[in-house]
Amino acid sequence: MTSNNAIPHDILPIPDRQHVGLTTYDAKDPNTKYPPIEPLRPPSGAPNILVILLDDVGFGASSAFGGPCHTPTAERLAANGLKYNRFHTTALCAPTRQALLTGRNHHSVNMGNITEMATSAPGNNTIRPKNKAPIAETLKLNGYSTAQFGKCHEVPVWETSPMGPFHQWPTGSGFEYFYGFIGGETNQWYPAIYEGTTPVEPDKTPEEGYHFTEDMTNKAIKYVRQQKALMPDKPFFMYFAPGACHAPHHVPKEWIDKYKGQFAHGWDRQREITFAKQKELGVIPADAELTARHDGIPSWDEMPDQLKPVLERQMEIYAAFLEHTDHHIGRLIDALTDLEILDDTLIYYILGDNGASAEGSLNGCFNELAMLNGMGGLETPEFLLSKIDDFGGPDAYNHYAVGWAHAMCTPYQWTKQVASHWGGTRNGTIVHWPRGIQSRGKVRSQFHHVIDIAPTLLEVAQLPHPTVVNSVQQAPLEGVSMVYSFNDASAAEQHELQYFEMFGNRGIYHKGWTAVTKHRTPWETGAVQTVAFDDDVWELYDTNTDWTQARDLSKQHPDKLHELQRLWLIEAVKYNVLPLDDRFAERVNPDISGRPQLIRGNTQILFGGMGRLSEAAIVNMKNKSFAVTAEITVPESGAEGVIIAQGGSVGGWSLYAKAGKLKYCYNFFGLKLFVTESTSPIPSGKHQVRLEFKYDGGGLAKGGDVSLYVDGQPVGTGRVDATEPMGFSADETCDVGFEAGSPVSPEYAPRDNKFSGEVEWVQIDLEKDDHNHLITPEERFKVAMARQ
Repeated sequence: MTSNNAIPHDILPIPDRQHVGLTTYDAKDPNTKYPPIEPLRPPSGAPNILVILLDDVGFGASSAFGGPCHTPTAERLAANGLKYNRFHTTALCAPTRQALLTGRNHHSVNMGNITEMATSAPGNNTIRPKNKAPIAETLKLNGYSTAQFGKCHEVPVWETSPMGPFHQWPTGSGFEYFYGFIGGETNQWYPAIYEGTTPVEPDKTPEEGYHFTEDMTNKAIKYVRQQKALMPDKPFFMYFAPGACHAPHHVPKEWIDKYKGQFAHGWDRQREITFAKQKELGVIPADAELTARHDGIPSWDEMPDQLKPVLERQMEIYAAFLEHTDHHIGRLIDALTDLEILDDTLIYYILGDNGASAEGSLNGCFNELAMLNGMGGLETPEFLLSKIDDFGGPDAYNHYAVGWAHAMCTPYQWTKQVASHWGGTRNGTIVHWPRGIQSRGKVRSQFHHVIDIAPTLLEVAQLPHPTVVNSVQQAPLEGVSMVYSFNDASAAEQHELQYFEMFGNRGIYHKGWTAVTKHRTPWETGAVQTVAFDDDVWELYDTNTDWTQARDLSKQHPDKLHELQRLWLIEAVKYNVLPLDDRFAERVNPDISGRPQLIRGNTQILFGGMGRLSEAAIVNMKNKSFAVTAEITVPESGAEGVIIAQGGSVGGWSLYAKAGKLKYCYNFFGLKLFVTESTSPIPSGKHQVRLEFKYDGGGLAKGGDVSLYVDGQPVGTGRVDATEPMGFSADETCDVGFEAGSPVSPEYAPRDNKFSGEVEWVQIDLEKDDHNHLITPEERFKVAMARQ
C-alpha cells in the first residue's frame, strides 16, 4: 500500500489511482482484495500554517519593532520565535497580497497596482495568470484544509458583483472557506461581508458592540476548532488578513482612551523615541542612522496649534486600532494553544502589507472620501476640531496625517506607495514555529520579500512546487524559501536580487546595494504634473554599511548606479513592469484604462431584493442629470423604508418613504444632508414613484434641482447644493428595497429598514429628457432585453 509520502505531488489534482489486479465475481471470495480508501493528506509532519497579514502598518509602528503601538501578541510570538528585520513588501496592498498568495512578483501576476486602477496592459490588468496558481490551491490539492478571513483585494473590479465570476474570489483561489470583504477597505462598524460568495450582515450594531475585527476572529476561532474536532490529522492553512490598520481607523472608545495624551510630543519626537527603542531591541544596528524628514512633510512645530489636539487624537486612534487588532489575534493564538497545536503551527505575523499610509492628507481627515474625491479643503481645522470626539466612531471615516505615517515608518524615508525606499516596503515580520525553529527571541537579518512565503510553505510541508495545476503547466516560483535562515542566523542570504515599482517609484536591490528613485508623492492626487521618467533623479545606497538608506552615494559611485539602473530595466522587462504608468485619475476611468466595465449605457434596471451592488455595478450618475423610477406596492399600513439607496453615512443618496411620504436624501460626505419630501403620503396599492435630478452643469461636483413624482404627477421639489464627483465609498453598496451597511439617511436605522411593501423594479436613466414621467411596461421590457 502506498503511503501519502510516496504519492507524486507534481501534478495537481493528484491523478486518480486505478485498481489493477484480480476482479472477482463475488465480493465474498477470499481472493477479493482492494486497497482501503485513504483520505488525501500532505506528507506526514506537514505543519498547520497561519499567515497573518496586517494592513498599512509601518516598520516603526508595532512595539515588537520599537514602535508606540502596544502589540503584546506580536511580542509574545517574537519571544518564542524570530523577528525578520529585512522583510519587504511591494509598497501597496493588492500587489503585496497577490505576490504573497502566488510566490511571484506583483507585475508577474498582473497586479502592478490596485484592482481599481487596472489597465489592459500585461502586468497591470489584475487577471491572475492560470500558470501561476495560488499557494492555497496547491495546499488544498495536497490535502490541507484552507480558509481565508478578512480582506481580499485581488478580485478584478468588473468581477466583484453578486454575479461574479468567482474564479478569483477566495473560494475560487484555493480557499475552501472565506469570511471577509472584497476590496481595499471596509467600514469596521458596518462592513460589507461575504461568507463564501454570499453577502451576509453583521449580527449586531456598533451600539451593541459590533466590530469587524472581533467578528472575523470569532469566525476564525470557530473554524479552527471545527477543523480540528472533525479532522485532527489534517493540517490547515489559514490566511488571516484584518482590514486594520487601513483607513477608516475605527476602534472602540475604551481602546482609544488608553492612549490619551501619549502623542502630545508630535511626530518628529516620536521618530526619535522609536529610533532609540529600535536600537535597544536590536531590530536595527547600533550604528544605523535616522533618515531626515523630507521638506514635503511638515514638522510638528509647523502645524497650527489649534489643529494639534485633533492630530494627537488621530494617532491615539491609530495606536488603539493596532493594539485592538493584536489583541484579537491573541485570541486566535490562544485558541491554537487550547487545541494543543500551537507548537506545530508555522505562524507568519507580517506587520503590514506596505509602509504606513500617507494617503490621509497633511492634516488628516474625518472623512477620507472627501479627500479621495479631491475635496479635502471642505474639512477645515475648525471642522476637524468640532468632530474630535467622533473620530474613530461609527459616524467617522477617518485617517491620520502624513506626519504620523512617516513616524510609523521610522527609521526609513517615505511611506506606503513609495516603492523606492524602505519606508514603503520594509515591514517587520515574526515567524513562530517551535517544532521547526530551535532559536527563541532572535533576530534574522537576511533580505527577504513577500514572494518568499509561498516557497517556504511548500518546503515546510515537504511538497514540491507543482509542474501542472488544473491541467495548466506552471511557471516557476520567483521567491526563495526562508527555511535556510530559521536555524542559522549567519546563513548567507539567498534572495540577492529584487526589483520594486509602484506609481513610477522604482528601486532595485542587489547584494546589499540599492538604486532608487521616487517619482510620485502619495498625498498628491488628481491631475499632478509628474516629470518624465528619464528625468527622475536616482539615488544609490550601500545598505551593507548604511542600514536605513541615509547616505546617497550616487555621485561617489556613478558606475555602480548605472549598473543597478540597467539591472532594474532588465528585471522590469522580465516581469512585465513596462510600460511604466504613473497616471492616476486616468487609470480610475475604465474608458481610458481599457479594463472591462460591468455596466454600460445610459439605462439600468434593478429588481427588489438585489443588494451589495458595488459602485462598479451601478451606472454612474455623478456629475450629470438622471432619473430613478420605481414600481412599488404600498400596503394598507402605509409606505415606510428604503426603496433604493447607494452609499452610506459618509456619502450617498437614498429614495425612501417616511411616515408614508416619498423622500430623497443626498448625503454630501456626511457633512450636509439635502432632503426633498413629497407633499402628501403615497396611497396604498401599486404605484410608480420617480426622482428626477437636473444637474447644474459647469464642471464636477455641482448641485442640481430635485423633483419627485408619484404616478407621473409632481409631488415635491428640492435642491442639492453640491454633489460628490468621483465615488461614495470603497465598500458601501447599492441596495433595492432595503439598505445594507451604514444608512445614508438618519431617518431610518442601519437594520430593519426594509421597505414595508414590495419594490418590483427600479430603473435608472441618465440624461433622460423626454418629460415623460412614467415608464411603460413595454419600454421597461425593451430595456431589459437590450441589456441581456
